[in-house]
Amino acid sequence: MLGACRSTHNSSAPSDSQVPAGFQAAASAEHKWLRQLVGEWNVVGEGSMGEGQPSMKLESTESVRSIGDLWVQGESRATMDGQPFTAVMTLGYDTRAGKFVGSWVDSMQTHQWVYRGTLDAEQRVLTLETEGPSFTDAAKNTLFRDAIELVDANHKVLRSSVRNPDGTWTPIMTATYTRRR
Repeated sequence: MLGACRSTHNSSAPSDSQVPAGFQAAASAEHKWLRQLVGEWNVVGEGSMGEGQPSMKLESTESVRSIGDLWVQGESRATMDGQPFTAVMTLGYDTRAGKFVGSWVDSMQTHQWVYRGTLDAEQRVLTLETEGPSFTDAAKNTLFRDAIELVDANHKVLRSSVRNPDGTWTPIMTATYTRRR
């Protein structure tokens, strides 16, 4: 989209005055919070695909980088059921909406998970909500919640849960991240 704005000008490299003001967002405190996620992480997780399903253990790595001052993008790699698995999560903060936003895509499913979320008052837990295929009926969508807790500078925990028809939430996965660097 910015490329379209640039193409309307005669110069190949726009000056600051040629870039629309809306494209020059300054990093907010929320954007700065996200940068704490940047780094190389070892991950140990456990979860199941729903009630009565067997528990699965998973070890993976995650590499999180900044995209400028406004976004972070994490790439996770693992082996699941003998197959390579890759997932990419992108997170930012939409200052106009006043919400954290993001997405998740991975190599095992066609659904793109789109996040909206908030940070708790203590600024330790980022809770992201999304909608995706139900574990009990893939033709239906249900709500999911991912909560990223910053334990300290070198440890974080991801807790995922699914919303039940009665409105309660059931935990489906917990992953502990330890910073490598």
